[in-house]
Amino acid sequence: MMEILIAILVLGFLGLLFGVGLAIASKKLAVQVNPKLEEVQHLLPGSNCGACGNPGCFGFAENLLAGKTALDNCRVCGDETKEKIARVMGVALEKQTKKIATLHCNGGRQVKDKYLYNGIDDCISASLVLGGPKSCVFACIGFSTCVKACPFGAISMSAEALPVVDKIRCRSCNKCVLACPKKLFSLVSVTYPVYVGCSSHDSGREVKNVCPVGCIACKLCEKACKFDAIAVLDNLAVIDYHKCTSCQECVKVCPAKTIGIRG
Repeated sequence: MMEILIAILVLGFLGLLFGVGLAIASKKLAVQVNPKLEEVQHLLPGSNCGACGNPGCFGFAENLLAGKTALDNCRVCGDETKEKIARVMGVALEKQTKKIATLHCNGGRQVKDKYLYNGIDDCISASLVLGGPKSCVFACIGFSTCVKACPFGAISMSAEALPVVDKIRCRSCNKCVLACPKKLFSLVSVTYPVYVGCSSHDSGREVKNVCPVGCIACKLCEKACKFDAIAVLDNLAVIDYHKCTSCQECVKVCPAKTIGIRG
């Protein structure tokens, strides 16, 4: 009987000792949580698209409050939501000019094929076979890999087998830029509608042999621009958007209609 009593007392004492130890440890080792975290997370869309480069909306909220990412990196939030989050954080919101994913290829079905491709309908897979089925190695392959990569449904394919970007839906998340094996997309500010619809660095003669709408490096655009905002570099017209005034003179003189206005 005495042995049982002693055992109960020992177990009771050990339980009390461990309980006190855990209580002390919970206070000493407690992780300090920013009280604003839950509020910021609640304001975020919860889409967990990953376009911001963080592991979901919770990860974005944590890194935002830790100063490891910027509020503008959230591509889903509208300006109103961003302003609310900025107020929670006690900071001023710096508004950024919206950018639109812009395709630098007008070729599509107009570009000659160099072989009949019979494989996976994916641009990356097709590009592994001799650079793709198009005679121009810089041309859009047209298997809609960018469409599948866009988390906002902002890209669709035209009848000419070219990606078309919806400028309202586009959130400049950069997913299409990374997905395209030909590197045909770039993010251009909405304030600059003029773009070069070609990425080829081949000579003018080579371009004309395979594509009627490619840049032939004629330099008429360069001569027409009064602001020195466009130049032909390595057989391709390149726009300096720091100088461009969107006067569209380059669009008017381009004989191949390579330079256009974004819709």
